[in-house]
Amino acid sequence: MTDPKQHVVKPYLITRRLNPENQETPIHFIQDDTIQTTLFYRRNHFSYPKLTYSNYFIPINGLVSTPILLSIQNIFQLPAKTLEVVLECSGNKRSLFEPKVFGEQWEKGAMSQGVWKGVPLRTLLEITGIKEEAKEVVIEGYDVGKRTDSDKEISYSRSLPLEKALHPDTIIAYEYNNQPLSFKHGFPFRLIVPSWYGMASVKWIKQISVIGSHFTGPFQDIDYIYYPNMDNDDGAFPVTAINVNSTIQKPLDMASLNTGKHELRGIAWTGKGHITKVEISMDNGNTWSEAKVTHLNSVYKWVPWTFEWNAAEKDAYTIMSKATDSYGQTQPLNPFWNRKGYGYNAVDRIKVKVE
Repeated sequence: MTDPKQHVVKPYLITRRLNPENQETPIHFIQDDTIQTTLFYRRNHFSYPKLTYSNYFIPINGLVSTPILLSIQNIFQLPAKTLEVVLECSGNKRSLFEPKVFGEQWEKGAMSQGVWKGVPLRTLLEITGIKEEAKEVVIEGYDVGKRTDSDKEISYSRSLPLEKALHPDTIIAYEYNNQPLSFKHGFPFRLIVPSWYGMASVKWIKQISVIGSHFTGPFQDIDYIYYPNMDNDDGAFPVTAINVNSTIQKPLDMASLNTGKHELRGIAWTGKGHITKVEISMDNGNTWSEAKVTHLNSVYKWVPWTFEWNAAEKDAYTIMSKATDSYGQTQPLNPFWNRKGYGYNAVDRIKVKVE
């Protein structure tokens, strides 16, 4: 008797680096809206931290009326919120830039999506009381290490402007897909900042500080900055909201297909508003047709799209996908080149051969 299990082939994370561990989601083989933890991309700047959970507290200090120490139990007792959110590394698709840029050579899978549960950061800040001169909220993680531009050990820390920190959907998450956060994704607490690239969603939260000036940590003022010029810093500005984007999941790039009908499939997402349409071109962008998009009014998450293509003639084809959002933002034909390789969102392209 044949064992049906022997025919089941499962996708795995795609390794970009082992130390620190950086692995991407096999996005072309994902058919669900929520990514299981084992296939959720992993982005680290340093080695995983060593934590003692039996004595775990989050201090909230700085420009607050009442500094506090919050235990795991304290946070669990506060009113929680559940959100389905896509997290995308700002370096996603970096390998596609021309000319090439240095950094982790992510392809199209430095992104994942799922259901997060946690306490709004606003709730915690309201407990402490924010002083009038407050401008930013700094979240420090337990992950520490050395950078090439410093001899000192430094923690991964990021700040949010007060308005974003107080947004009701910015949460301190402790569950993912109805399960406790995995250690490799920030257990016991991580920040989730919907609509912003993943660098803002600090893992393994160590402390929260309210400050009255601009935070100048290296992951704020050196990295995660768009530098439009190769040789100088003129025109630099910070990486924040996710750019409108799309990815063709099926067929695969450079695939050989038979003549006949084929279903094209993919996802589209944006950091502002929601996706309003996805267009497909089968002739390298000369003409465009609208794809069928589901969950059109979704915010914070990607939307699936499909397109039926009748490949009647044998030939080589360039297939392109182009998403537009409710703010009128459309994927450009060419990416905004920047020397650290952030925010790639040019129309997605693949080539296939029909034979």
